Amino acid sequence: MYQQDKNKVLESYHSAKETYDRLGVDTDKVIEEMKKIPISLHCWQGDDVAGFEDAGGSSGGGIMATGNYPGRARNADELRQDMDIALSLIPGTHRVNIHAMYAETKGKSVARNELGFEHFEGWVKWAKEKGIGLDFNPTFFAHPLADSGFTLSSTEKKVRDFWIEHGKRSREIAAKIGAELGTPCVNNLWIPDGLKDTPANRIIYRRILKESLDEIYGEKYDKNCLIDSVESKLFGIGSESYVVGSHEFYMGYVLTNRDIMLCLDAGHFHPTETISDKISALLTFTDELLLHVSRGVRWDSDHVVIFNDETAAIAHEVKRSGAYDRVHFALDFFDASINRITAWVTGTRAVLRAIMFSLLEPTHLLSEAEENGNYGNRLALMEEFKALPHAAVWNKYCLDSNVPVGPAWLEEVRKYEQSVLFERK
Repeated sequence: MYQQDKNKVLESYHSAKETYDRLGVDTDKVIEEMKKIPISLHCWQGDDVAGFEDAGGSSGGGIMATGNYPGRARNADELRQDMDIALSLIPGTHRVNIHAMYAETKGKSVARNELGFEHFEGWVKWAKEKGIGLDFNPTFFAHPLADSGFTLSSTEKKVRDFWIEHGKRSREIAAKIGAELGTPCVNNLWIPDGLKDTPANRIIYRRILKESLDEIYGEKYDKNCLIDSVESKLFGIGSESYVVGSHEFYMGYVLTNRDIMLCLDAGHFHPTETISDKISALLTFTDELLLHVSRGVRWDSDHVVIFNDETAAIAHEVKRSGAYDRVHFALDFFDASINRITAWVTGTRAVLRAIMFSLLEPTHLLSEAEENGNYGNRLALMEEFKALPHAAVWNKYCLDSNVPVGPAWLEEVRKYEQSVLFERK
């Protein structure tokens, strides 16, 4: 009932193409450019951030997927099967982002400070078959040695050494993944360290964290295989008053360690603060940037991304900075209250629509008005450009990519839900 007629899609596209041509935008080139921009889909949306181990710790850091919609993936094969469906409904060729807690240990108990590449060979084999890249994350939460609220910044040497070794092994695993797949693996480090109430001494934990990071990043790897990044947070459950790895801390760290990239998570800042304004500021001083596109609602609640003003603003800032070749896009949300595949597809398509919307913008006309000091024209043009027929170009991109146009993909999810997801107990 949702599928659009191919001829109508093409007719609408040709009309939109003429409109954009008059404004100096080549829609055919935009579609080709879209094919070069991958989004890294996060595996943890498919199983509610459960992972495949039973470490016995609390979730930590405010990481919690709410809801109990049927069909949660219970193992790696089910998770990859679900991601296969999601990827088949998203235009373009993308990547998959995995956490260390998704290691496949064949029923054996393997501590995180003992993980190796062999525990992720199933993921690499699958990625090779699909022709996609993988990204990686050490897992510093959901573990007894994280229950104190401190990992890399812990004052206990035993705790700190365990997590430092985990960080080192994660980089080694990520580098091997990148070498095997022939595309750099982004290894993103995030820790939940912090306190519920105001500490007496903020700097002591940050000095310890810096020392731990220096040890983790002491080994140098080929950037064609591994790209390191670090991610900040404003607060979490149990760390409302103080987070050791703040934005300012990690910004200072990457600016003094130029081989490491900064990650901006759209849900990790104050509700009135957006990451779009930070993009051009950071790109002035750094070579690359990782964006975790999420949607905070009143707090860091990691809702499914939608094509809203902030998602569009993020994409526009990257486009206007001429930085699509310097910015890595990844997703980070988890919603267990709805079909998990629907969440993946909705969020990824929303980010891609925002990226296309930015690429279709006649930015040269905005720049011309600004250079001439005609700020009234600049404002008016920004508003007029919102009404351009970008949806027609998006539909053509979906058609070219052999994925459903419009909401037709929902029928494919419904069939899979009935035949597979609802059969899981």
